[in-house]
Amino acid sequence: MDPLLVIANSEAGTSDREHLEEALAVLRPHASVEVEATSSPGELDGVLHRAGSRTIVVAGGDGSLHAVVSALHKRNELGRNHLGLLPLGTGNDFARGVDLPLDPAEAAQALLDGTPRPMDLLVDETGQVVVNSVHVGAGAAASRRADRWKKRLGKVGVGKVNLGKLGYPIGAALTAYDPPLLRLRVEVDGEVVVDVDEQVLMVAVGNGTSVGGGAELTPDADPGDGKADVLVSRATGPLARLVYAAKLGLASHTELEEVAVLRGTRVSVSGEEFWISADGEIDGPERHRSWELHRAAYRMVLPA
Repeated sequence: MDPLLVIANSEAGTSDREHLEEALAVLRPHASVEVEATSSPGELDGVLHRAGSRTIVVAGGDGSLHAVVSALHKRNELGRNHLGLLPLGTGNDFARGVDLPLDPAEAAQALLDGTPRPMDLLVDETGQVVVNSVHVGAGAAASRRADRWKKRLGKVGVGKVNLGKLGYPIGAALTAYDPPLLRLRVEVDGEVVVDVDEQVLMVAVGNGTSVGGGAELTPDADPGDGKADVLVSRATGPLARLVYAAKLGLASHTELEEVAVLRGTRVSVSGEEFWISADGEIDGPERHRSWELHRAAYRMVLPA
């Protein structure tokens, strides 16, 4: 197999380090493996500068994958190396969407046996990338609240055996009770889906299927099909919000009359101030943001 450069988070806990060792035990008999731990964008950039032609393997979750893809994109080197993923994060939504095993040893074996597949990428007008999903409105509010609770509850327990994962349902529950309702203009490939004369609960642009550790927000999205899935929810009334939340848990929310789902390559959102959650990274408030899909922007080794 090609040589591997494994990039890990130097601030990872004991449990993550143990899981990484499980994966490395599978990889090392079959490939030359170098492990580099980084804790800042500067350190990451230095490691990537020395990557050469090696396969770059991200050992971490959605945030770690986002950081590596973003850094390579900024270096204009995203398509140069194959990428791999050992999902050691909390949510691992991108890994779920591409059917990567969440067990460290099984993920490592999938890396050895897998095939490079072209992956699409969303890029906004500021040059920021979205690997998995971006959403505004209730979804971003839930992410903001979940992030706070995840940090608080992550301190209760030892390593990965903690209450951090409860941050996602807590954030979603709080947002379902008191969501931001926004007047936005949403355009997909130039077609106006909703305008500022209507309120929306949320807008999501999905390259991958799920957010928040498995909630299938855009269940039919495929990061390799050349299209982004765009979801607009007008479920703004109290009862409609409850039904939407319940259906979302069953991945059947797209069947609701108040929900529109489109597919396209260019998405624009404008109107009242809104927060953005892109691969779990919170940004804003903004009044306008647009995204363009870059087809086959990089190749990732995935199960055949």
